[in-house]
Amino acid sequence: MQNRPRRNRKSKAIRGLVTETRLHTDHLIYPLFLVDGNGVKEEISSLPGNYRWSVDSVLSEIEECISLGISNFILFPKIDQSKKDKKGTHSYAGDNFYLRACAKIKMHFPEVTLISDVALDPYSIDGHDGIVENGKIQNDETLEILCKMSTAQADAGFDILGPSDMMDGRVGAMRGALDQNSFFDTSIMSYTAKYASAFYGPFRDALDSAPVESDDIPKDKKTYQMNPANKLESLIEAELDELEGADFLMVKPALHYLDIIHLLKESSNLPIAAYHVSGECAMLIAACQKGWLDYNTAMPEALLSIRRAGCDAIISYFAKDYAQLVQNRL
Repeated sequence: MQNRPRRNRKSKAIRGLVTETRLHTDHLIYPLFLVDGNGVKEEISSLPGNYRWSVDSVLSEIEECISLGISNFILFPKIDQSKKDKKGTHSYAGDNFYLRACAKIKMHFPEVTLISDVALDPYSIDGHDGIVENGKIQNDETLEILCKMSTAQADAGFDILGPSDMMDGRVGAMRGALDQNSFFDTSIMSYTAKYASAFYGPFRDALDSAPVESDDIPKDKKTYQMNPANKLESLIEAELDELEGADFLMVKPALHYLDIIHLLKESSNLPIAAYHVSGECAMLIAACQKGWLDYNTAMPEALLSIRRAGCDAIISYFAKDYAQLVQNRL
């Protein structure tokens, strides 16, 4: 035989020479759930190893992550029910602990990148990403709230804003509001292809943000999140987000949508991000707890597959564990 591909696999050193895809901690973004209060560290039962943190508690977690090489974080707020209303007005209120948390974290760790969540669902009594009226999600009325939320988050110190709402035109509206308020350097990581997925359950548990069960409230988010059956539709969303001023395009979920990641990477010159979502991570954790998989081999493989598909930035609940694994191997 003239060609024997195994010759390039015969040793660890040679395999290293021909490795096509490499995953570094620089590619990872670590999600953190925040709650108001002091001394809080509550484990999320449906997502073991992940917690709701009060601001004072999360500072030590961030410091530990920095020591492991992680410097990018995306923050999500669990809002007290008493602060919620139909239009999510607490999202831009001066006493919003989420905004104060960003400012405090940046004061202690100015070098880290903080990414926000721009959507109404944590703040809405209806549990939807947009304003609900007469049983329907109101797109354009929601944009007004998202713009107020965006400028408040930029003013608090967030480096990148993450609109996760999937309202039409929200990137352009946000960019206009940011520019009008001189936040020219604030980036937008758009949830470009966010699918109406079954894999968001633990995340909604963490934030208590699932749609409310009521006859006059949509029972799911299928009128604004994308149909899991559709691939080419992601190109329409991507083109619009680029034209409206996005700096990153995101695919969510990640593992079950690797083809979408690859498609956007091939079609756009913008950096591609993906959200390795809670349900995808929880499945792997559960299998490892049962002894069916080995965590220290399956977890890196899952992250590597997302990177191999073309992802530049990976949001994953495994970010810290991967960084710890890399450090232990040095």
